[in-house]
Amino acid sequence: MLRYILKRLLQGVFVLIGVSIVIFCLSRIIPGDPARLALGQHATQEAVDNLSKQMYLDKPLPVQYILWFRDVLHGDFGISLSTRRSVTEDMKQLLPATFELIFWSALFMVGGSLILGRAAARHRDGILDSIIRVFSYIGIAVPSFVVAIVLLVIFGNLWQVIPTLGRLSTGVAPPDTITGFYVLDALVQGQFSTAWDAFFHLLLPAFALSLGGMFQDARLMRSALTDNMGKEYMCVSRSYGLPEKVLMNRYLFKPSSTSVITVMGMDIASMVGNAFMVEQVFNWPGFSKYGANAMITKDLNSVCAVVLVIGATFLVVNLIVDVINAMVDPRIRLGGDL
Repeated sequence: MLRYILKRLLQGVFVLIGVSIVIFCLSRIIPGDPARLALGQHATQEAVDNLSKQMYLDKPLPVQYILWFRDVLHGDFGISLSTRRSVTEDMKQLLPATFELIFWSALFMVGGSLILGRAAARHRDGILDSIIRVFSYIGIAVPSFVVAIVLLVIFGNLWQVIPTLGRLSTGVAPPDTITGFYVLDALVQGQFSTAWDAFFHLLLPAFALSLGGMFQDARLMRSALTDNMGKEYMCVSRSYGLPEKVLMNRYLFKPSSTSVITVMGMDIASMVGNAFMVEQVFNWPGFSKYGANAMITKDLNSVCAVVLVIGATFLVVNLIVDVINAMVDPRIRLGGDL
């Protein structure tokens, strides 16, 4: 297992290097002078030239990449042209908000998909299965930001029972930073009212972000369960008179979940990118919203940092999913190393 993990991590390093080369080159060949865009049309040419030197824009593209990558290895992504602060400091401040949103979205997605998928499989071709199927099609077809807008209209204007904007209500002080997750930090420090307020602010954006993946994974779970219900080992198990609940939990669920776990992992990893518009709609002060603004303003250093974070998230989640699949189903052997 350890050998496999180290091998995958080494492969991931090369993948990230490739991603960094691609995004760096793309960010440099886009029309427009980044230094001029950052300083504005009324800036002097001297100021533009100085900023270009700081960003190595006066050097050939391969040299620019080498100098930039050298700084990245030291934890320096440069200065954000939008916030005028270090991109690394922006990441430290904003990433916890996005990761907390993704954490709760993942909980909703995984829990909801398992419940809906199992219910649809147990009542296959029945009324409940048909209802879940219809809502699955709707949930898969509607983008996350559309769901976010609908929720904002309903709970922000028509039915104002759940807060819709930001991470905390006005007048509520954030807890002292431990993990950056407001709910967890507030609970650890005994600030239960703050934790409750932070949780309520998470509900709508987390639900909007999780809805599409929840219904997609529910359909996959239902399909996997129904396919395995007719297998020989299930027929033999039924012949012993075992209750359906025992068959579902002990003999059917684990072998049916491997493919679904893989898709769930990719859905969770993709939430970093999918959160761009959701964070904008709910004014969530996260890293994805920061990335969207960076792309609009052509903030090259920030764009490169955002893409690298998304790439690293995919690689880490993919590794975790492979290990979990091997633990769930012993028949799986990853590269012969497990």
